[in-house]
Amino acid sequence: MIYLDYAAATPLSPKAKQAMLPYFDEKFFNPSAAYLPATEIRREYESAKGEIAHVIGAKGADLVMTSGATEANSLVFATVPDDAEVLISAVEHPSILENAKQKNYQVIAVDETGRINLDDFKQKLTPRTQLVSVCLASSELGTIQPLSDIARIINDERTRRAFAGEKTPLYFHSDASQGLGLMEVKVSRLGVDLLTINAAKVYGPKGIGALYVGHNARIKPQVHGGGQEMGLRSGTENVPATIAFATAILDAEKHLAGERKRLGDLRAKFKNLLAEKIDGIEFLGKEKTQLANFLPITIPGLDAERLIFALEDRGVYLSTGAACAASKGEKSPTLRAIGLNDSRIAGSLRITLGRPTTEEDVIAAADVIADIVSSERARLAK
Repeated sequence: MIYLDYAAATPLSPKAKQAMLPYFDEKFFNPSAAYLPATEIRREYESAKGEIAHVIGAKGADLVMTSGATEANSLVFATVPDDAEVLISAVEHPSILENAKQKNYQVIAVDETGRINLDDFKQKLTPRTQLVSVCLASSELGTIQPLSDIARIINDERTRRAFAGEKTPLYFHSDASQGLGLMEVKVSRLGVDLLTINAAKVYGPKGIGALYVGHNARIKPQVHGGGQEMGLRSGTENVPATIAFATAILDAEKHLAGERKRLGDLRAKFKNLLAEKIDGIEFLGKEKTQLANFLPITIPGLDAERLIFALEDRGVYLSTGAACAASKGEKSPTLRAIGLNDSRIAGSLRITLGRPTTEEDVIAAADVIADIVSSERARLAK
């Protein structure tokens, strides 16, 4: 099997798995209980939160642990009123887009690489805007967004409101799930008030994520109960997954520079092989502003769904885009936003590399992809 869909899911690292195992049996105690073994679990849980937060330049008390990125994103949007004016980029994950649809939202245009159009953003940012949500990196293209530039524009608007005596709050949120573990993520440098992160993208377990909440942000609780997570997300803490999340993210941070270089080299080799073997192939995005493990492509005139099934038969696994949208057979709003026509969207594939990917995998996968494309073209020519 050659797995090339690491943007959808990463395998649990051996270190993270080993770290979480004790918390299923001998360290099973509820961290909210008062007796000594439970208070020790509380200490270890809070320490893990602190380690996760440290990676993004925050403190453990700034994090609200959630069941994943989707819940964290939903928590952000639930904070603003239903009639609030919201701005999102045109390349957001479905968990952002679907939440935005419940509000008075507008979409910020992007260029042909999927990078946000700052002029369009300035035009759409009004005195009524309460939330701006722009991903750190696109889940389909890997395009990295200029969050610090967006933050400066937002701060200018906040200053204007303060001098004008306007009381409308303005929050800046980013879903950093895709970029975490592949680039440095520091909340102060990004200039965000709210940041979503997800263990499932950094070789941690599924079902655990976190929302960074800056000191100026006011979050509205959606899950009420025992008052855990500062009352913002009640419910017994998922201690095993949080411990594993901390282990995974610290390991990813430790090897960040080297792994990014390795993945970039593999991507370059893969790209060259595909370009040599497949006439008419197009590479989406721009490497300079793209995560090192992303290689989205399109082969106009072919049906990517057929290619996916044919590739699976040969042991190569990749996707047509964000897993949530691809599973429903939906046309990608992201690819439409960067100007692709129906033929190019239909022939689009998202290749993403990961920690287990080797040069041998890349060479073998390029051969299989080229062979299947050739067979499909021959079939259509009959």
